[in-house]
Formats: sequence, C-alpha cells, structure tokens
Amino acid sequence: MELQQMRYVVAVAETSNFTRAAEQCLVVQSALSHQIAKLERELGAKLFNRTSRRVRLTPAGEAFLPAARQALDAAERARAEVAAAAGEIRGRLAVGAIPTVTAVDLPATLKQFHLRHRQVRISLRSGASEELIERVRQGTLDAAFLGLPPNAHPQGVRGRELARGDLVAVMAPDHPLADQERVDLHQLSDEPFVDFPPDTAARAQSDEAFAAAGVRREVAFEATTVDFIARLIRQGLGIGMMPAAFVSELPDLAVLQLRDAPARMEYLIWSRFPPSPVAAAFLSALGISAAESSESPGS
Repeated sequence: MELQQMRYVVAVAETSNFTRAAEQCLVVQSALSHQIAKLERELGAKLFNRTSRRVRLTPAGEAFLPAARQALDAAERARAEVAAAAGEIRGRLAVGAIPTVTAVDLPATLKQFHLRHRQVRISLRSGASEELIERVRQGTLDAAFLGLPPNAHPQGVRGRELARGDLVAVMAPDHPLADQERVDLHQLSDEPFVDFPPDTAARAQSDEAFAAAGVRREVAFEATTVDFIARLIRQGLGIGMMPAAFVSELPDLAVLQLRDAPARMEYLIWSRFPPSPVAAAFLSALGISAAESSESPGS
C-alpha cells in the first residue's frame, strides 16, 4: 500500500469522478485507475462503485477513506516536522471562518502569513460555526474563526475569545422603520425576519435575545449565507440581524441600533492536540501560544 494510492482514492472520493481526480493529481486517468485497482486487489475489496454517471464509495471505501486521510496527514506532518527542525516552515495550513468575522482582517492576515512562509499551502473554508468546530475536532482544519452567543465554549477544542459586540437590525432603505435611529425587539415582533437556519450559532444569538425579551417573531426566510440574506432584505421581504462591526459591508441597507441588542462573541479555536509546525506558526502570528490552556470544560 502506497501513499500515492491513498491520494488517488481521496481525490476520487472528493470529486466523485476519475477524470477530475486524475486532473487534480496531475496524472493520466489510466494510471490513476490502475493504481486504485491494484490497491483494491491488495485490500481484497472494491472501494468504489462505478457507473456511467457517477462514482460512489462502497462500504469498504467508506471505512478506508478516514484512515487514508489520517495516513496522508501523518506523512505531511512528518515532512513538516523535519523541515521545522531545519528551521523551515512548510506544509499545509487549513483555516475556517464564518463569513462575518471582523475581529481579524483575515485576508490580510493570510497574505502576510503567505509572504512570510512561502512554502506553506494555505486553504480557507467558509461555513457555519458548528461545521467549523467539528472540522477542527476531526483535524481537517487547523484553526477556525467562529461567531457564538456570549459564554459559549465549544467542546473538544482549545480556543480564545477575540471580541464581543452587539447585533443590529438591518432592513431595506424604504422600510417604514428605516428612519428610526433606535428600536427595541418588541417593535420588531410583527415583522417577518430573514435569518440563518435553526440550530446554528448565528440563529441562536437572535433567538435567545427575543426569548429573553418575551417576544415571539416569525422567521419567514432562512438562508445559509450572508449574501443571500442581504439580497432578501434588499427586496423588502423581511428584516435581519447582523453584527454591528460587519454592517459596513452592507452600505445599501438601513441599520438600526437595538435597545435590547443580542450580544455576539467572535472566537478562535484550534486543536486540543499538539499543533503542526505550520499551525503553531499561524497561531503565533495571531499572538497566540498553541499550548495556552483555554480548553473548554468537559473536552
């Protein structure tokens, strides 16, 4: 069993296509297919079900994939450790972030890190806080920037609070309330809302504030991205809640301060296990010691 064979399996699993996987791995498809077939013979099991339209993992493939990823990560880590011993930071840095992160200028931070560590391959994944927490736990992300309700502490990871702020109401400029400077949640209770899906940290911030105020509201439109939420609000279909520090990114929407504003915390997390040299260097660039003890209770 060879690492290159594992790379081919992971590529096919991620693309669901042998041709695209071969292009991604910079080999001809016949060579990739031959190596996967050779691995299947060695394992005594088929890893993929192939049809004319798509490729799917078999149960054996589902079992093999996590172990293959771990083996590849371990090999990558070994190379990075050797390079670090020689004074060179190299390898892969995988970062996750919510779309509304403001405590850190993430694009500028990643640029500076890239300029300082040219041998590091950087990737960024945007998503919801819950997804990013799980990916850090699994080790597919080195660090992630989250948005959480106050006093929330993700389990199974280390972390640091970066900033706190309030949410504000945002609405179309022609909304009847748009000329107000400040409102309370009771004044908004009859308005349809645009918000993130239930059971997300972004939604919880608003839901908990309305519940504390004893106010019921209707979330008529649910979306998973800030851009789509803003598009719905621009059409006057509902009002939304956004971090006050982020609304400068939406200059065409009316912004109202809230007397009983929901609070929000920005949080950085990383693995509770010893970080790779690359991850340690990234945390250091943020002024954080990877070993600082802020691990969540019960983790």
